[in-house]
Amino acid sequence: MTSFTQWSHKLAGTDTKKWIWIGLAAVPAIRFYYVQEMIAALIMFSVVFVGAATVVLIIFLLDRAGQHAMTWAEASVARLVHRGKGPCPGDI
Repeated sequence: MTSFTQWSHKLAGTDTKKWIWIGLAAVPAIRFYYVQEMIAALIMFSVVFVGAATVVLIIFLLDRAGQHAMTWAEASVARLVHRGKGPCPGDI
């Protein structure tokens, strides 16, 4: 186990240029990591958005199909009711 003073003396003996290059290399790496995070977030948001839009589209299409079915059924029922009416007993 090394103490803090031993570690600081060891660190002071290292080349300063080496630490500058390490620091300069870290800046683009951090930027690249940030860009990767933003791209991943964009992809995840896009997938969720497409899923929600698909669900809304399916509900919309089911509603439209239901409206057409109700219109067709209403016309058919009205025709059957009209056909089923015979002459009233008081009309003869």
